[in-house]
Amino acid sequence: MSRSPRARIAPPRAHRHPWPRTVAEARALQEQLRGYVVARDQLGPVHTVAGVDVGFEDGGRITRAAAVVLDYPSLAPREQALARVPTRFPYVPGYLSFREIPAVLAALAKLEVRPDLVLCDGQGLAHPRRFGFACHLGVLTGIATIGVAKSRLVGRHASLPDSKGSWVPLRDGAEIVGAVVRTRAGVRPLYVSVGHRVNLKTAINYVLRCTTRFRLPETTRLAHRLASG
Repeated sequence: MSRSPRARIAPPRAHRHPWPRTVAEARALQEQLRGYVVARDQLGPVHTVAGVDVGFEDGGRITRAAAVVLDYPSLAPREQALARVPTRFPYVPGYLSFREIPAVLAALAKLEVRPDLVLCDGQGLAHPRRFGFACHLGVLTGIATIGVAKSRLVGRHASLPDSKGSWVPLRDGAEIVGAVVRTRAGVRPLYVSVGHRVNLKTAINYVLRCTTRFRLPETTRLAHRLASG
Protein backbone atom coordinates (compact mmCIF):
# COMPACT_ATOMS: atom_id res chain seq x y z
CA MET A 1 0.00 0.00 0.00
CA SER A 2 1.41 3.40 -0.94
CA ARG A 3 1.85 5.94 1.79
CA SER A 4 0.01 9.23 1.94
CA PRO A 5 2.06 12.45 2.12
CA ARG A 6 3.36 13.23 5.60
CA ALA A 7 0.51 14.45 7.78
CA ARG A 8 2.15 17.62 9.14
CA ILE A 9 -0.41 17.85 11.90
CA ALA A 10 0.03 21.22 13.61
CA PRO A 11 -2.27 23.72 15.32
CA PRO A 12 -4.19 25.91 12.85
CA ARG A 13 -2.70 29.38 12.94
CA ALA A 14 -5.87 30.90 14.44
CA HIS A 15 -5.73 28.54 17.43
CA ARG A 16 -2.02 28.56 18.24
CA HIS A 17 -1.28 30.04 21.62
CA PRO A 18 1.63 30.54 24.00
CA TRP A 19 1.73 27.56 26.33
CA PRO A 20 0.46 28.59 29.78
CA ARG A 21 2.67 28.41 32.85
CA THR A 22 -0.03 28.79 35.51
CA VAL A 23 -3.49 27.36 36.18
CA ALA A 24 -4.98 30.84 35.81
CA GLU A 25 -3.52 31.17 32.31
CA ALA A 26 -4.70 27.65 31.42
CA ARG A 27 -8.23 28.36 32.64
CA ALA A 28 -8.39 31.55 30.58
CA LEU A 29 -7.37 29.57 27.49
CA GLN A 30 -10.03 26.95 28.15
CA GLU A 31 -12.65 29.66 28.41
CA GLN A 32 -11.40 31.23 25.18
CA LEU A 33 -10.96 28.11 23.05
CA ARG A 34 -14.11 26.24 24.06
CA GLY A 35 -16.06 28.53 21.74
CA TYR A 36 -14.35 26.84 18.80
CA VAL A 37 -15.60 23.35 19.69
CA VAL A 38 -17.97 21.93 17.07
CA ALA A 39 -20.42 19.51 18.70
CA ARG A 40 -22.03 18.30 15.47
CA ASP A 41 -20.92 15.95 12.73
CA GLN A 42 -18.36 17.57 10.46
CA LEU A 43 -16.39 14.51 9.40
CA GLY A 44 -16.36 12.88 6.03
CA PRO A 45 -15.80 9.19 5.30
CA VAL A 46 -13.75 7.58 8.07
CA HIS A 47 -11.05 5.29 6.71
CA THR A 48 -8.61 5.60 9.60
CA VAL A 49 -9.05 5.95 13.34
CA ALA A 50 -6.33 6.77 15.85
CA GLY A 51 -5.71 6.49 19.54
CA VAL A 52 -3.40 8.63 21.64
CA ASP A 53 -2.10 8.03 25.14
CA VAL A 54 0.60 9.45 27.39
CA GLY A 55 3.13 8.17 29.90
CA PHE A 56 5.96 9.83 31.80
CA GLU A 57 9.65 9.24 32.30
CA ASP A 58 12.39 10.60 34.54
CA GLY A 59 10.11 11.29 37.48
CA GLY A 60 7.59 13.13 35.31
CA ARG A 61 10.13 15.43 33.68
CA ILE A 62 9.62 13.83 30.27
CA THR A 63 6.21 13.29 28.66
CA ARG A 64 6.06 10.26 26.37
CA ALA A 65 3.14 10.23 23.92
CA ALA A 66 1.98 7.46 21.62
CA ALA A 67 -0.20 7.74 18.53
CA VAL A 68 -1.52 4.60 16.83
CA VAL A 69 -3.45 4.61 13.54
CA LEU A 70 -5.78 1.75 12.55
CA ASP A 71 -7.63 1.16 9.30
CA TYR A 72 -11.39 1.45 9.71
CA PRO A 73 -13.57 -0.58 9.92
CA SER A 74 -11.13 -3.51 9.96
CA LEU A 75 -9.17 -2.05 12.92
CA ALA A 76 -5.97 -3.44 11.42
CA PRO A 77 -2.94 -1.52 12.77
CA ARG A 78 -1.47 0.75 10.11
CA GLU A 79 1.06 3.08 11.70
CA GLN A 80 2.37 4.21 15.07
CA ALA A 81 4.58 6.96 16.42
CA LEU A 82 6.17 7.79 19.75
CA ALA A 83 7.42 11.19 20.90
CA ARG A 84 9.19 12.42 24.01
CA VAL A 85 9.20 16.08 25.07
CA PRO A 86 10.02 17.92 28.31
CA THR A 87 6.97 18.23 30.56
CA ARG A 88 5.84 21.85 30.59
CA PHE A 89 2.88 21.92 32.98
CA PRO A 90 2.20 20.39 36.41
CA TYR A 91 -0.35 17.68 37.13
CA VAL A 92 -3.61 19.51 37.94
CA PRO A 93 -6.99 17.72 37.56
CA GLY A 94 -9.10 19.47 34.94
CA TYR A 95 -6.03 20.81 33.14
CA LEU A 96 -4.37 17.60 31.94
CA SER A 97 -4.38 18.67 28.29
CA PHE A 98 -1.85 21.39 29.07
CA ARG A 99 0.48 18.75 30.50
CA GLU A 100 0.01 16.12 27.80
CA ILE A 101 -0.89 17.72 24.46
CA PRO A 102 2.57 19.03 23.51
CA ALA A 103 3.87 15.46 23.38
CA VAL A 104 0.72 14.21 21.63
CA LEU A 105 1.10 16.86 18.93
CA ALA A 106 4.72 15.79 18.47
CA ALA A 107 3.65 12.15 18.07
CA LEU A 108 0.88 13.00 15.61
CA ALA A 109 3.31 15.11 13.56
CA LYS A 110 5.46 12.01 13.02
CA LEU A 111 2.64 10.11 11.33
CA GLU A 112 2.61 9.63 7.57
CA VAL A 113 -1.17 9.16 7.69
CA ARG A 114 -3.43 11.90 8.97
CA PRO A 115 -6.22 10.06 10.83
CA ASP A 116 -9.84 10.85 10.08
CA LEU A 117 -10.87 10.45 13.72
CA VAL A 118 -8.99 10.32 17.03
CA LEU A 119 -10.30 8.57 20.15
CA CYS A 120 -8.69 10.20 23.17
CA ASP A 121 -8.05 8.62 26.55
CA GLY A 122 -9.71 11.46 28.44
CA GLN A 123 -12.67 13.80 28.63
CA GLY A 124 -14.24 15.93 25.94
CA LEU A 125 -17.24 18.10 26.83
CA ALA A 126 -17.70 16.11 30.07
CA HIS A 127 -15.45 18.62 31.80
CA PRO A 128 -16.14 21.45 34.29
CA ARG A 129 -15.46 24.09 31.62
CA ARG A 130 -16.61 21.92 28.67
CA PHE A 131 -13.07 21.78 27.31
CA GLY A 132 -11.37 18.54 28.18
CA PHE A 133 -8.41 16.90 26.47
CA ALA A 134 -10.36 15.71 23.41
CA CYS A 135 -11.84 19.16 22.79
CA HIS A 136 -8.45 20.81 23.13
CA LEU A 137 -6.74 18.37 20.78
CA GLY A 138 -9.54 18.63 18.23
CA VAL A 139 -9.55 22.42 18.18
CA LEU A 140 -5.76 22.57 17.86
CA THR A 141 -5.50 20.01 15.04
CA GLY A 142 -8.83 20.37 13.25
CA ILE A 143 -9.26 16.59 13.42
CA ALA A 144 -12.51 15.04 14.63
CA THR A 145 -12.04 13.76 18.19
CA ILE A 146 -13.94 11.79 20.83
CA GLY A 147 -13.34 11.73 24.57
CA VAL A 148 -13.27 8.18 25.95
CA ALA A 149 -12.53 8.32 29.68
CA LYS A 150 -12.22 5.46 32.13
CA SER A 151 -13.60 7.50 35.03
CA ARG A 152 -16.16 10.25 35.56
CA LEU A 153 -15.03 13.84 36.08
CA VAL A 154 -18.41 15.61 36.21
CA GLY A 155 -22.08 14.76 36.03
CA ARG A 156 -24.60 12.19 37.19
CA HIS A 157 -26.39 9.37 35.42
CA ALA A 158 -29.08 6.74 35.85
CA SER A 159 -28.27 3.08 36.38
CA LEU A 160 -26.85 1.39 33.32
CA PRO A 161 -28.02 -1.97 31.93
CA ASP A 162 -25.35 -4.67 31.95
CA SER A 163 -25.56 -5.56 28.27
CA LYS A 164 -22.86 -4.56 25.82
CA GLY A 165 -23.82 -1.47 23.82
CA SER A 166 -26.18 -0.05 26.43
CA TRP A 167 -25.75 3.58 27.41
CA VAL A 168 -27.38 6.36 29.41
CA PRO A 169 -26.89 10.13 29.26
CA LEU A 170 -24.35 11.78 31.54
CA ARG A 171 -25.89 15.00 32.84
CA ASP A 172 -24.29 17.97 34.54
CA GLY A 173 -27.24 19.91 35.87
CA ALA A 174 -29.73 20.20 33.03
CA GLU A 175 -27.09 19.69 30.34
CA ILE A 176 -26.20 16.39 28.69
CA VAL A 177 -22.39 16.42 28.58
CA GLY A 178 -21.75 12.84 27.53
CA ALA A 179 -22.82 9.23 27.84
CA VAL A 180 -22.01 6.30 30.09
CA VAL A 181 -21.39 3.38 27.73
CA ARG A 182 -21.11 -0.33 28.43
CA THR A 183 -18.55 -1.65 25.95
CA ARG A 184 -18.54 -5.16 27.40
CA ALA A 185 -21.03 -7.00 29.61
CA GLY A 186 -20.01 -7.31 33.22
CA VAL A 187 -17.26 -4.67 33.18
CA ARG A 188 -17.14 -1.05 34.25
CA PRO A 189 -18.48 1.41 31.66
CA LEU A 190 -16.63 4.14 29.80
CA TYR A 191 -17.48 7.84 29.80
CA VAL A 192 -17.86 9.05 26.23
CA SER A 193 -18.21 12.68 25.25
CA VAL A 194 -17.91 14.93 22.23
CA GLY A 195 -14.43 16.19 21.50
CA HIS A 196 -14.68 18.10 18.22
CA ARG A 197 -16.61 17.77 14.94
CA VAL A 198 -18.83 14.87 16.06
CA ASN A 199 -22.15 14.69 17.85
CA LEU A 200 -22.71 12.48 20.87
CA LYS A 201 -24.54 9.64 19.11
CA THR A 202 -21.84 9.49 16.45
CA ALA A 203 -19.21 9.39 19.20
CA ILE A 204 -20.95 6.49 20.94
CA ASN A 205 -21.29 4.55 17.69
CA TYR A 206 -17.61 4.89 16.81
CA VAL A 207 -16.50 3.89 20.31
CA LEU A 208 -18.60 0.73 20.13
CA ARG A 209 -17.45 -0.09 16.60
CA CYS A 210 -13.82 0.31 17.67
CA THR A 211 -14.27 -2.02 20.65
CA THR A 212 -13.74 -5.76 20.20
CA ARG A 213 -13.43 -8.18 23.11
CA PHE A 214 -11.84 -5.77 25.58
CA ARG A 215 -13.28 -2.97 27.68
CA LEU A 216 -11.29 -0.30 25.86
CA PRO A 217 -11.50 0.55 22.16
CA GLU A 218 -8.63 -0.91 20.14
CA THR A 219 -7.35 2.60 19.48
CA THR A 220 -6.98 3.36 23.18
CA ARG A 221 -5.71 -0.09 24.09
CA LEU A 222 -2.93 -0.12 21.51
CA ALA A 223 -1.90 3.48 22.20
CA HIS A 224 -1.72 2.73 25.92
CA ARG A 225 0.45 -0.31 25.31
CA LEU A 226 2.88 1.73 23.20
CA ALA A 227 2.95 4.68 25.61
CA SER A 228 3.58 2.39 28.57
CA GLY A 229 6.25 0.28 26.90
